[in-house]
Amino acid sequence: MSPDTLITALYVFALAAFLGYLVISRVPPLLHTPLMSATNAISGISLIGSIVTAGADYNMVSTVLGFTAVVCSTTNVVGGFVITDRMLRMFKRKPSPKKEEQIGRG
Repeated sequence: MSPDTLITALYVFALAAFLGYLVISRVPPLLHTPLMSATNAISGISLIGSIVTAGADYNMVSTVLGFTAVVCSTTNVVGGFVITDRMLRMFKRKPSPKKEEQIGRG
């Protein structure tokens, strides 16, 4: 990889990270659950890409970076689903008490 290509790749990475931070920090709390679902889908796509990169056996650096990307993407997908499930459980209605319990309280 030439130095110019590496500098361009690092520039794109830094710009994407900065832009991603700005976009996510301005999301209202009401939209966090739908945003997490969309983020899980994007992380799933990056997981597939990282599996391909790790298994392509180009050289040792790409294999190590691919494996690291697999671990990070998997953690992101699993954590996103856990958080989304937890947030959705907050909005579930609690079951109503049985009739015997209501009569006993009265």
